Amino acid sequence: MHTVWKGAISFGLVHVPVKMFSATEDKDISMRYIHTECGSPLSYIRKCPSCEVEVKWEEITKGYEYEKGKFVLFEKDELDQLSEQANKNISILDFVNLTDIDPIYFQKTYYLSPDQSGGNAYQLLMTAMRETGKIGIAKISIRSKSSLAAIRVLEDCLAIETIFYPDEIRPVSQVPNLPENIAVNDKELNMAKLLIDQLSTPFDPEKYTDDYRERLLELINHKVAGEEYKIAPAKPEANVVDLMAALQASIEATQQQPPIVTDPGPAKPAKKRTTRKKAASAEDNNRDEPVVKPKTTKRKTAKKKETGA
Repeated sequence: MHTVWKGAISFGLVHVPVKMFSATEDKDISMRYIHTECGSPLSYIRKCPSCEVEVKWEEITKGYEYEKGKFVLFEKDELDQLSEQANKNISILDFVNLTDIDPIYFQKTYYLSPDQSGGNAYQLLMTAMRETGKIGIAKISIRSKSSLAAIRVLEDCLAIETIFYPDEIRPVSQVPNLPENIAVNDKELNMAKLLIDQLSTPFDPEKYTDDYRERLLELINHKVAGEEYKIAPAKPEANVVDLMAALQASIEATQQQPPIVTDPGPAKPAKKRTTRKKAASAEDNNRDEPVVKPKTTKRKTAKKKETGA
């Protein structure tokens, strides 16, 4: 793994040298803009609108627009000095319960490993956090971006997750068209609860896949091979008019048994039905015989009586 950050965790007077590595990777399939006329990929050019010339990286600095069209400029050294101290230390401010943090605050996860001779202190912090069930809230600066962070135990590793500051979370009150004072139908509510109960299952991340990425890769492979590949049009979604009917249909769909993959063979039921028919036919024949035999016996008895007379 590539080292993203190098510094130390500090809690109290304890100092834990660590290295940071990205715990996740973006598997998005990147596309480039192509000139349809000649098939060449397009490039992005940093062009000054006033000088009308292309600008090189060494001629670029950073600036903040404090008024429309007015900027204050910063040298790279100024910004580096501003964040130099913060870049080297992760100071744990508090220990809290993980359940106290709403998921909306989480940004990105990193792994932490002990650096240099920090193995003992690393193991001490990890064991203490595991046994107390607490996570650490700290401040960290990565690539000149300061943020809060949550340090927690993940298997046999310390993980740190950057989290937003409270003023970076937009209030729910800004969301338009939220329902207000709408009464919920009791029957619909019970049906919705039943549907949730039937769809409830332990979380298993392995069962979820990026369907779009898989279909896109399949399309790319066909195009690279020069094969024709047609994508079936998506089925139009039905507009839900009757909520109760939709809930009922959803519940019935969850109650249906999954289709049988192995073919049991249609011949077996057919043989059983044929056997029954044959057995039934044999029974009918057996029923006819007793009927005939008594008649024959009676006639013979009657002839004997006549002969005796």
